Amino acid sequence: MTLHISNAPLKIAVAGASGRMGRMLIEAIHKAPDCQLVGALDLASSPFIGHDATGFLGHMSGVLIQSDVAIGLKDAEFLIDFTRPEGTLHHLQVCQQLDVKCVIGTTGFSETEKNLIEKYAASTAIVMAPNMGVGVNVMLKLLSMAAKALSTGYDIEVIEAHHRHKIDAPSGTALKMGEVLAQALGRDLKECGVFERYGVTGERDPSSIGFATIRGGDIVGDHTVLFAGTGERIEITHKASSRESYAQGSLKACRFLNQHPSGLFDMFDVLELR
Repeated sequence: MTLHISNAPLKIAVAGASGRMGRMLIEAIHKAPDCQLVGALDLASSPFIGHDATGFLGHMSGVLIQSDVAIGLKDAEFLIDFTRPEGTLHHLQVCQQLDVKCVIGTTGFSETEKNLIEKYAASTAIVMAPNMGVGVNVMLKLLSMAAKALSTGYDIEVIEAHHRHKIDAPSGTALKMGEVLAQALGRDLKECGVFERYGVTGERDPSSIGFATIRGGDIVGDHTVLFAGTGERIEITHKASSRESYAQGSLKACRFLNQHPSGLFDMFDVLELR
């Protein structure tokens, strides 16, 4: 795989082009002087198949929304994918065949699917993160620092809220926060995570990390981590009022992948937060 080293715009395709996130990505690419939209993908059942991908902006790009992945990616160097696990894995298979790098914001992957993505990364450069927002990833860094400083005497709860259409719970971002917290504390989230409470639960295990999920309305994404001690509480919160932060982070990820022929990366790599 060759690196993109010219001054030409980065050639980007978007999956889920007619969805809320897809349109935000297309608008961000349209506004970025160093990026060019060259492909748009959606399900064959979408009423927008065959429509100009930037038509909703009042601008005709000549890029038509396609259901055929190979056609949609034929001119692309990068694919940005915020869809569903089964769709992303199919797209990634075609990306590998066509030498297209991939930015994955899809959540809800199983461990088996994550392992498959890692195998693809041996030959295709991939950035995968449950949240592409710069602010959220800075929050993850802060959570690691806070967890180490508050490792004893504080109960940790992760509370997240999203719009009514989100299909997975807890959110991928909330789970990533839990993983960062557990790692900082030397724990395994699979063992200490508490995702449901109902009935007589008994006293709280001080080593647990609890999760609470809210779904409703058009909430873009709110995440709060609560460190509850005796006589004080510390809350670290991120609230997204627009999907634009996810789109801008995705473009940063494309620019990062421009320098890498293969490998699996996350937003900590992109933002140099390691």
